Amino acid sequence: MRRLIVAAGAAVALGAPGLAHAETACADLARTRLPHAEVTAATVEKLGAHEACKISVTSRPTAESDIRIQVWIPLGDAWNGKFVQAGNGGFAGRIPEFQLRGLAARGYAAAGTDDGHQTSEVTDATWALGHREKLVDFGWRALKETTDISRALIAEQKGLKPKRSYFAGCSDGGREALMEAQRFPADFDGVVAGAPANYMSELFGISAAQQQALAAPGGYLGPEQRALLQKAALADCAAGGPFIRDPASCRFDPGKLRCKPGQTEGCLTAAQVRSARAMYDGRRDPRSGKIAFPGFSPGAEGAPGSWAAWTTGESPADHGRAMGLNFSSNAFRYFAFGDPSFDFLKMNLGAGFDRAKARMSSIIDAESPNLAAFRRHGGKLIQYHGWNDPAIPARSSIRYYEDVRRTMGDPSGFYRLYLVPGMLHCFGGAGPGQVDWIAELDAWVTEGKAPGPLTAEAGPNKQAAEPSQLLCPYPAVARRSGERWACSGLRTAGRKSHS
Repeated sequence: MRRLIVAAGAAVALGAPGLAHAETACADLARTRLPHAEVTAATVEKLGAHEACKISVTSRPTAESDIRIQVWIPLGDAWNGKFVQAGNGGFAGRIPEFQLRGLAARGYAAAGTDDGHQTSEVTDATWALGHREKLVDFGWRALKETTDISRALIAEQKGLKPKRSYFAGCSDGGREALMEAQRFPADFDGVVAGAPANYMSELFGISAAQQQALAAPGGYLGPEQRALLQKAALADCAAGGPFIRDPASCRFDPGKLRCKPGQTEGCLTAAQVRSARAMYDGRRDPRSGKIAFPGFSPGAEGAPGSWAAWTTGESPADHGRAMGLNFSSNAFRYFAFGDPSFDFLKMNLGAGFDRAKARMSSIIDAESPNLAAFRRHGGKLIQYHGWNDPAIPARSSIRYYEDVRRTMGDPSGFYRLYLVPGMLHCFGGAGPGQVDWIAELDAWVTEGKAPGPLTAEAGPNKQAAEPSQLLCPYPAVARRSGERWACSGLRTAGRKSHS
């Protein structure tokens, strides 16, 4: 009887986070056996007041694969019993170690991957040339490898599984978050998808349209033109404010800036108007003339880190360094056509783009609106997007939300979308955008506190024009009455507000 009581007490200790229990020593994890993978290092790292075991793994599920993974596990009672897998950015190539360290410092077991290739340049895609399996690793397989290996190592070190598991990422990491919810709906209790590149192929398409317009004779938009567009857009749609609160209702037309006969300053040429419209419109299908995928929202054209960084470069001499240009050019060359000499500036934006998309979409895109399995699992999804994102149009997030709504009915019981006025790509810009999205997700999953109106802080963002702003779950919009802000059009039936 005494032995049974002792054994029962040990089982309780193992199953209760925060209580002492025997753990496998960090160094001993180097001997853990994993399918088609090996632990290459296991070291103890100091994280402020506590320590974590940092484990490096290389996984090779195919002959072409070389997936690098890191898993950080807080030691002892520092672990909160939960696991967060962090997404990557761009075309990856490096493990997001800074994020993993930060998550482990907060008490989470954390993991991330380089998505199956190693490079110091996030726009580099040469690794995919002649290596289709590496593209699959990047698209989704490295994510699954990381999830399964991380859980095995956590169980090996702690003697129990995480009580909750989350995925969080922005940009390509947002695409990865939606990929997880769509392909592996039972793997995570909740995901945070920031500015998701889930329509990745379409993003390359709008970039092709924009770059073709900018490369046309006289079409380049320099700093003077970008500043002029921003000033005019704010005058039209911001009521004198530093950023546009409701871009969905803004109908800014760059054609109003067209130069009058004899005018050479403070205006746009016809070619520059066409370029500006391509920036806002996105890609038009030449066969129908209709917008096939939306472009960027007005109001931050000349802001630091905006169009100059992603699309135009600072000047004509710097144009070739724009990140969006390089992402798209490399994707068409190495993901779609396997031709390093392919010139997407000459590509037909209708049938030519369709051929490119057909060769990569099924691997890299996460566009399925059917999240029924994720909802049945009890999964929660928080998506956020800066309205002035110069890399991934905010309207692409609206498109996905509406596709889910049309497919599944009202998704607010498990899915919330937040559009952040004035925010650029993932962070920055005139609009405050800092929210602890993981904490909001955790409260929803563990306490049933569905997020409602939220306060976004400026945080370290020195561009922010205000210390904070109210964020409303889509389709509600923040409106001001006197000194108070409230969410206009907020649906409250059947939901709990958490702010």
